[in-house]
Order: sequence, then C-alpha cells, then structure tokens
Amino acid sequence: MRTLLGFVQGCYCCCCCFLLLSPLPPPLWVSLAAAKQMLRYRLAEEGPADIRIGNVASDLGIVTGSGEVTFSLESGSDYLKIDNMTGELSTTERRIDREKLPQCQMIFDENECFLDFEVSVIGPSQSWVDLFEGRVIILDINDNTPTFPSPVLTLTVEENRPVGTLYLLPTATDRDFGRNGIERYELLQEPGSDGGRRGAGGSSSSATSDSALYPGGSKRRQEAADSAARSSVFELQVADTSDGEKQPQLIVKGALDREQRDSYELSLRVRDGGDPARSSQAILRVLITDVNDNSPRFEKSVYEADLAENSSPGTPILQLRAADSDVGVNGQIEYVFGAATESVRRLLRLDESSGWLSVLHRIDREEVNQLRFTVMARDRGQPPKTDKATVVLNIRDENDNVPTIDIRKIGRIPLRDGVATVAEDVLVDTPIALVQVSDRDQGENGVVTCTVVGDVPFQLKPASEGEGEPQNKRKYFLHTSAPLDYEVVRDYNVVIVAVDSGSPSLSSNNSLLVRVADTNDNPPVFSQAVLEVSFPENNAPGERVATVLATDADSGKNAEIAYSLEASPLSADSPGGLFTIDPDSGDVRVQAVLDREQRDTYEFQVTARDKGVPSLQGSTTVVVRVADRNDNEPRFMQDVFTFYVKENLQPNSPVGMVTVMDADKGRNAQLSLSIQASEPGGGGGGGGGSPSIFSIENDTGTIYSTVSFDRELQTSYTFRVKAVDGGEPSRSATATVSLFVMDENDNAPVVTAPVNSSYTVLPPSSGLRSVVTTVQARDADAGQNAELSYSLVGGNPFKLFEIDPSSGAVSLVGKLAPKHYGLHRLVVQVNDSGQPPQATTALLHVFVNESLANASLVESQVARSLHTPLAHDIAGDPSYELSKQRLSIVVGVVAGVMTVVLLILVVGLARYCRSKGKHGGYEAGKKDHEDFFTPQQHEKAKKPKKDKKGKKPGKQPLYSSIVTVEASKPNGQRYDGVHEKLSADSPSLSRYRSVNGGPGSPDLARHYKSSSPLPTVQLHPQSPTAGKKHQAVQELPPANTFVGAGDNISIGSDHCSEYSCQASSKYSKQVDTMQTTQPPGHIEESCKMNVCPRK
Repeated sequence: MRTLLGFVQGCYCCCCCFLLLSPLPPPLWVSLAAAKQMLRYRLAEEGPADIRIGNVASDLGIVTGSGEVTFSLESGSDYLKIDNMTGELSTTERRIDREKLPQCQMIFDENECFLDFEVSVIGPSQSWVDLFEGRVIILDINDNTPTFPSPVLTLTVEENRPVGTLYLLPTATDRDFGRNGIERYELLQEPGSDGGRRGAGGSSSSATSDSALYPGGSKRRQEAADSAARSSVFELQVADTSDGEKQPQLIVKGALDREQRDSYELSLRVRDGGDPARSSQAILRVLITDVNDNSPRFEKSVYEADLAENSSPGTPILQLRAADSDVGVNGQIEYVFGAATESVRRLLRLDESSGWLSVLHRIDREEVNQLRFTVMARDRGQPPKTDKATVVLNIRDENDNVPTIDIRKIGRIPLRDGVATVAEDVLVDTPIALVQVSDRDQGENGVVTCTVVGDVPFQLKPASEGEGEPQNKRKYFLHTSAPLDYEVVRDYNVVIVAVDSGSPSLSSNNSLLVRVADTNDNPPVFSQAVLEVSFPENNAPGERVATVLATDADSGKNAEIAYSLEASPLSADSPGGLFTIDPDSGDVRVQAVLDREQRDTYEFQVTARDKGVPSLQGSTTVVVRVADRNDNEPRFMQDVFTFYVKENLQPNSPVGMVTVMDADKGRNAQLSLSIQASEPGGGGGGGGGSPSIFSIENDTGTIYSTVSFDRELQTSYTFRVKAVDGGEPSRSATATVSLFVMDENDNAPVVTAPVNSSYTVLPPSSGLRSVVTTVQARDADAGQNAELSYSLVGGNPFKLFEIDPSSGAVSLVGKLAPKHYGLHRLVVQVNDSGQPPQATTALLHVFVNESLANASLVESQVARSLHTPLAHDIAGDPSYELSKQRLSIVVGVVAGVMTVVLLILVVGLARYCRSKGKHGGYEAGKKDHEDFFTPQQHEKAKKPKKDKKGKKPGKQPLYSSIVTVEASKPNGQRYDGVHEKLSADSPSLSRYRSVNGGPGSPDLARHYKSSSPLPTVQLHPQSPTAGKKHQAVQELPPANTFVGAGDNISIGSDHCSEYSCQASSKYSKQVDTMQTTQPPGHIEESCKMNVCPRK
C-alpha cells in the first residue's frame, strides 16, 4: 500500500512538469511576436457615419473569427469606433470637421492634421492585453467658402484725386488651404444696380444713351455699363504679398466728378481653387467726396404766417428751409436774423441749425399787430456762401374775455339773494326769472350761446326777437318746463352757462336756487310692505319686539302720523291680546312669553294715518318669527358603536359612521365632531384609540383611520366621539366607538430551525422512518391563516426523505447506498392555509457518513450549496460512479505491472525491512500512528456485552444516530468572514462524532480530507449586502428561509454550480483561499429565491 502511494505521488509530479513545459496559447504568441508599430490611416473630412477606415486586425497580422481575440478602442472614441470581433475601424455619428478640430486650427499642412487613437487587443478571458497607438490623418476638402469681412465694403475717394491712385481693399478669408484656398479676385458691377446716385440731367442722359446704343434689352445694357464702369473709372489689381496671400487693390482710371456722380457700387468677387470652386462676393461702395462750390438756396423768398396773440414762449411759428448741393461742412447751413428790429429780436427766436422760428416772449395784439424782417442762410465752407428771405408775421386776435350772466326778478315770483320761491302747483311754462348775457369780445369771439345745464324742469327762452339786438348782449326768460313736486324735489339749483364762439371758446356760469312750496298730497309710506322680525323665545312680558316707522313726504301737520294694530288679511288670529303698539313711536311689544316649540311665527298689520285734511293712511304687514335658543343637547343614535375592519386597510379609509342629532335649529344645531382618546382596553391586544390615529368627517360622521391596521400589533381600538353644538353656551354629548381588527393572511411562515447554513449528520446505518430533523416554523397570523403545512419541493432525487405535512419531521424512507454518501440538500416549503396562501422556502442539509472527521470540509460544501441554484440537486457523492470506473482501470494497470515488477518489489521490500531494523524505524506488524486510508476502529465493532440477565440492549431512539452540526469557532462564536479557514484538527471539531457506524463502513469524510487541497469556507448565516454581487459567495436571504409563493419558486438554471462542476474534476492547486465566480444566471437564481410573501 505504501508503494502504491509513492507511485501515485510520482504520477502527480510528472503531470505538473508536463503542464509547466507545455507551450503558450496561440493568441499570446501573436501578441508577443507582433512588433509595436504606429497604425496610420487617411480619411477625408465631412464624411458620413460608418465610413470604413481600415482593419486593425489585418494590419497587425492577427487572425480573427474564433472569438478568442477581441478589440477595444481605449481613446479617440469621439470620432472613431471599432468592431470588437473583426477589428474593423470606422467613423461614428459625429461629423469630422478639419477646420473645427482644436489640434488643426493653426496647421496648414494636411499631413499634420490627425486624430490619435489607442486600441487594445484582448486575449481570451483577458489573459493578455496589448495596446497599440494609431493615427488617422484628416484630409482637407473644399467645404468652406471664402468670405469678406463684411457684405458691404465702403471706400472714400476725393473727387480731385489724380488718375492712377491706388487703394487697398479688404481681403477675404478661406478656412481651407492649399489649392482649396483663395485663388483670384474679380471686380464687377452689382446686377440690377444703377451704379450710384446721379444728378437729374446725368441720369436722364445716361438712360437715353444706353437705350440708343443697346436696343436689345436691359441685360445687354447692364453688361455694357459694367464694362464701361470697369474700363473708364476703376480697375482691380491683385498683388501677391510676401507671405503668399493675395491683396486686392482698386486703381482710379478716370476723372471723378461728384456733381455728376457721387458714388459707385461695384461687386467684388473672390474664388477659391477647389473643384468645384466656391465663391462669394461683397458690394464695394465707392463714395466721392465734395468741395464747396454751391450757395444755399431758400425754398421761398417770402415766408408769411399768422401768430395768435398771447402764444406761450417756445411756440413754433414756421420753419425756414434752405438747401445746399454740397456735402459735409460745405453743405451745413446756419440761419441768422438779417434786417430785424429790436422788438423782433426780443419777441422771436430763430434756431441756427434747424431754421425754426418760435415765440420768445408773449405777443399782445393791442401792442403790435404785424412783424416784418429778413433771415439769412449761410453755409460753413471756406469762404462761406449766403442767401436771404423775408418773413411776415400777422398777429391774430384771440378770445380772451369771458361772457357775463345777470339773473333778475320778473313778475310776482319773489327772488331775493339768489333764491326764488315757487309753489309746487304752479303751471308748466311759467316764467320765474329774467337772465341777461353779454361778452366784451368782438366778432365770433363775442357771439354767446346760453343754456341751462343739468336735469332740471326749467328752460331759457329769448325775451325778444329783434334784428337790431347786438350779438354780444342778449336777454332770456327762465320758464318751468315740467310740473313741480315738493315731495320729490324741494329745491332746484338751476345753473346757467354762457359760451362764446371763440376758438378756444370761453364760458362762464351763474346759478339760481328755486325753492318749491309744499301742499298736502302724499299718504304715509312704510319702507317695506312686509316686515319680518326675529324675536327669541322665552322672552319677558312687555319686551319690545320691533319699531315700525312710516314716512310722509309732506310737511307740517300733513306729516304727523299715528300708528295702530289690525289683524292680517292672511291670518285669522287677532293680535290685540298678544301684541300692542305705541301710536306715536311705533314700538311693538309682546305681552306674553313666546315658546318656539308651540308656535314659531306670528303675523299682523300696522296702519299709519297722517293728520291732514282729508286724512291719508298706509299699512304694512309684520311677521314675527320666534328665534330658537340653545336648550337641547346633541343626541347620538347609540351609546356604543361597534365596527369591524380588516387589517392592512389603506390609510385615510373609512372605518365606520356615527349618527347624531340636535333638536335645535340654526347655529344651535350645527354640530362639531371630534375624536377623544379613552382609557386602554383589556387584554386580547386591544387598546385605546388616539386622536392622531383616527379622524372624523364633521358633515357625515364618517370615521377615517390615518394609519394602516396590523392585527398582530393591536386587535381592537376603543375611543370616544364628542359632539358639540354651536350655541352660546354650547352643549355636548359623547358616544363610545369600539373598533375590532379582523385578521388577514399578510404574514408568511417563518422557519425558526434549522438555519440554512447548518447540517445534520446521518449515519448510513440509520433505519427506515428514522427522523432526521424537524423543521420548525411559526406564523404571526391567527386561525386558519396560521395553520402550517410542510412539503419537500426539491433536492430529493433519490426519494430518500419525506417530511410530515403537519409536524415538519423529516424522515428517512429510502435505503442508503454508498452512492448516497455525502451532502444532501433538501428544499423545504412551508405553506399556511390562508387565502391566498403564503409560503416560505428553507434549505435542509443532511450529511450521510459514518463519522465527521473533517467538519470544515462539510461546512465548505454547505457554503457552496448556498450559492448553488436550486435546479441542481446536491445528493450524495457525485464522483461515485466515476470513481468505480477509475478503480477498474487502476486495478487492471496494477495487475499488469505487478506481474512484471514482482521480483523487484520483493527485493526492494527486503532491503527496506533490513534498513528499518537497523535504524529502529519500521517494524513488521507495527501500526502507523495515522493512516488516512485505513478505517478507524470504533467501539461499536466489538461485540456487545449482555447484562447479567442476558438481555440485549434496548432499541435506540430515532434521533440517537443523528448529529446536527453548525460550525463555530473554538470560543463558541460563529465564523463571520467568507474566506476564514477552519482547521481540520481544531479543538472545537472533536465534539462532532458519529454515534453509530461499523468499521467496515467507508469514511467519505476521510476521502474528502485526503483528496481535496482546497481550503474550506464558512458562510455567514446572513447574506451579503445587495451591492456586493462580485464577492466570492452568492447572495442569500438575510434569514434562514427563502420567502415566496409556493408555485413561484425558481429552481431552473442553465449553468452548473461550483459544487457540481468541481466535484467531477480534479481540484486545481492555484490559490490559498477559495474564490468562486458565479455566472449571472446564478445570481439571478439566488435573487428569485428571495421573493416577497405571496398573498
């Protein structure tokens, strides 16, 4: 056996040497062999998206297509992109403009404008990476038009400049360069332009000449005019500068006469050398300056105007205008007084620049009626030239006197101190006063119109119709135009207005107070035909109810009134015994106590009579409404209101309604409802209600909850509702409200034991129906919602286990075989009986083996199980069948080799024994201290001793052969780190021993200890945080259960778990700590297991 161990170790070393001498992968050969080089490409600017630039793979000599080598663009992704698989380099959606690239702003060599990029070549699983630099040279295209600095270029030329004078013109700019830059300039006249302003004679002559010479059409005449303008006046010359630029120059070729033509408008065109060529043009405006050779000229030689007297200072009178054909200072004109008297200079002002003549001081027509003087126009040339004009101002009379009005007595109507007394029964059209109107002005200013203003029953009529009466002095009679009524209007203020015909007109007014004398012609009148009075009940006898007053428009005795009570025509009751009235003051009093509950309305009539002769009377109806007093308390329909609501009711939902009434009316019956807390209730989860938990709607009495009820926290609420009316003082009443919360299935079962990270050791010799462990769960709901049932939904491919639906006891129902040795993961689902039901899923780990020699290895398997999707079954030894095949091969090989090397083995063994005897080492028959492949001898192998009575030992209980293991540190603490190691010889592991198991049973734990070089991993019972999915372990629910609906548990995955993949292959000795990389499907599977409780 020891020789076989050495043979296996030698084979292992040979395999390691073979791996070290094996060649590198092909992609790495290409990366190491490829020389570092700069990738260069050329690309024209302004191209569309997805333009192919080149293939990086072919340029680097890399063979693609297998998918093992990929490409990634590390820089330059603003304008470039690369195909990750083929290495094809192309442009992005962003347009490349060579002139806008920052690195190409001041570069005029197309070979130096480029875009740098970096591309990385990545091997399989990024086992190797190479970085290459590249450069894309941007080629210029003719995409920019040469432009002038302004669309209109202005050039000033004096009219006396000699022929051959040269003027520099502004140059155009082109953002392109080379042959795409500026190539030439052209001078031509703007199509459709007249070429500038001309004098009247010159323009007519030119048009006639063109029409005679070119009768073929306007286009031919325009071309001839352009040619003549270029050849006779100006010429364009282009000079090459020292820096290679082109400078346009304008040369004067002919005589310039501003009087004939003061400006020229030509077109200056620039072209580049691109194909096709681009061009633009600007208007070249040549202005011809002037000299002083013209005198100012007034529009008229004599200016005449009328000026109203008393015009305010600053009033403009007229503007004198003179024109000068010159321009600039030669055409600037100033105006000054010529031959003018001192009064003219004192009364008038002349603006030197505008020629406006205005009033300086007020002019009175009575002092002067006309002003005559001269004004001179003078330019500012050297020497200055002048012209003069005569101004005549006629002063116009203004209406500056107001009319006067005089009112006098006429006939028997008395008029004293401006007051005329007229009886109200006077006849219509009776004259009551004489009115005389006069005006001191003459002409139209003295013609006066007189009228009565306002809505008064009076009018003016002329006193005489004589033709010889002067227009500025007239007389009128004031007549009545409508009947007078003392009761309607007692006094009239008659306003008479006189207006003259001047412009603007002047007016004046005078007034007369007409007082109307009274006669008895009006009965007493009440302000209301029906008077409603509110009077409170429970009054004192003799208390005043109301005061009823009537008015009489008459005066004196005709206005004195007496009051009396009479029965109302609509009521048969007589008010005499209950109500009385004072005949003078009109006070109505009640003689008895009124009760609203017996009668709430009384109605009677009040009559008012005056003391005139004959006597007149009026009446009104009085309605007394008895007002309510707050003498009734609010009353609830029940003393105790009981309501039942479901838990998890949404906040602000109605939970009940109370009904309350008040026998009063109006404000006394306006109730205000409120919630008041009561004393906490008795047992059963009940309690008092807080005003912050409940609210009540004042109009309907509906009670709302501000929170969502949870029966598991509180089963009932008791509080009081208070109703307060709006009376003074207010009255109130209270009622008790009891609210009971009904249970809903809103809690999923919670598994309390065992936890997901624990496991139970099951010896292979366990009998059928042995209880492995019991799943314990609880539900916070009550009744049927808390009745739980257990079932196995996964992880039992050999049908070895079953669970009791009611108790949760997991029993062994199948016979254990060697292939069943190892870790079994059972998926247990706990369902409640609610509608809809809630379910919780938990993991149960059972380790089938005789002993627990390497607990850390089992714990690492449990940790890997927590990261394995539920679709993969973990049951027994996955390498059992493979081990049998390997064992058959090894036995055949060993049998062949043993025949050949038997002699060599015997000789070597003899020498080895002899050497051992000499050195005190190995002795025949002496057992080694530790043998990994020899099963340990257990005390159970000995024959059991019978007691003195010969009885056999009693049957062991079902739990006697089961040990539940949960790894812990030597000091009793749990392992918290994911990568924390557990030593196989830790002191704390000595207590995990199997109770049963014979010496002939295979020790699977020893097998794992001797063949697995990987360190163990202890999984923390709590799952990692959601943001750490890149860690070595998969995420698990925070507790020991997976909560979710029973029919929605995801157990499918397309990826093998780390446990099942590694169990069928050799472990690779690479690192000191285990790191597992879960594919995305595993993470999604773990997330699916942690779903919310299904209702």
